[in-house]
Order: sequence, then C-alpha cells, then structure tokens
Amino acid sequence: MTQERPDLRERKKRATQEALREAALRLALEHGTANVRVGDIAEAAGVSPRTYNNYFSSREQAIVAAVTAQREARIAEAIAAQPAHVPLADAVAAAIVHIYTTPGDDDHAALLLIATDPALRHVFLDTTAGIEPPLTTAIAQRLGHPDQHTARILAASVTAAVRIALERWLEPAPNSTTGLVVPTGSLPDLLHGALAPLAPALDAAR
Repeated sequence: MTQERPDLRERKKRATQEALREAALRLALEHGTANVRVGDIAEAAGVSPRTYNNYFSSREQAIVAAVTAQREARIAEAIAAQPAHVPLADAVAAAIVHIYTTPGDDDHAALLLIATDPALRHVFLDTTAGIEPPLTTAIAQRLGHPDQHTARILAASVTAAVRIALERWLEPAPNSTTGLVVPTGSLPDLLHGALAPLAPALDAAR
C-alpha cells in the first residue's frame, strides 16, 4: 500500500478548507446565518459533518474565514514590500491599513453580513489574534536580528491596537435592539489612531 505524499495531503486539506469556507459564506448570503447548519455546509462542500469539525468549530468561524483566510500572509507580505528606508511604524501602519481596508471584490457582501450579525462580529474580531505570529516574523526581519522577543512584544501590541480599532468601527448603534452597526469613523482613520501611540516604540526598536 502506498502512502500519500505529505505535499499532496496538504493540498487536499487546503482544498477542503477552502471548499468549506466558500460553501459557508455562499449559504449564509443566500439564506441568512441563522438558517445555515453545519450539516448544510458540509453537504455543499461534499464532505461529512465530521470532516467539517476537523476544520471549523462553528458555522460562524467558517463564514468569517472566507474573508480572513489569507489576511495573515498578506500582512507579512505588505510589510516586507515596504522600502527599507521607511520607518518601522510607518511600514506597519501602511500594511495594516491596506489589508483591512482593501477587501477583494467578493468581500463586500461578506463584510456587510458580518457587520450586521453579532455572532459573526465577535468571531471576526477574534481573528485579529491570527495576525500576531506573521507580524512577529515580519517585524523581526525588518529589525534585522534573529531575537524575536522584542518583535513579539511589538506584534502583540499592534494586534491589540487593530482589535480596538475594529471594535470601535463595528460598534452597534446606542440603544439598538437589532444590532445595527453605525461606524464611528472611517476605518483607516481608526486604525491610524489606534496605532499612533505605538509609533515611538516601533521606531525605537530599530
């Protein structure tokens, strides 16, 4: 009996995860999140509910992943793409703002769905934690030394600032009984404002 090559197994896993994300988002957009069950998503993706549970713990997690799946890698790439002479604080801010404010053509309907569903908003905000590891690596590379202790502290601070900015942006309207979101300002401004207090520490690290 021959075994699958590791790279083939990984490609199959990625393909299954992508199929589940796409099915979850499509069904949620068509029927509303409350009307979508895990079994529906698994069936639409051509897998069993048990397989679904190997990848996602809830329907909300799968739906949100359709928007955020590539964000971590894109942030690291965006920081690396900044010219070497750009201060670290400016490089990080530019990368963060670009990734969070330039969604793909197919993401607008998904972001609207997330903004109007409290459970999806909660999961969306939780996904900010995923940017910390690639930020740590990108900042360490930018600083030019292998010790990641300082880079990790800075990345954790940036991650917290991003979450705070997103929380403000996705705040429900006061006294709202429907969970209607009324953004408190433009997302780029909120992100810049949240990251501004970290600029001295980021630039001093060089």
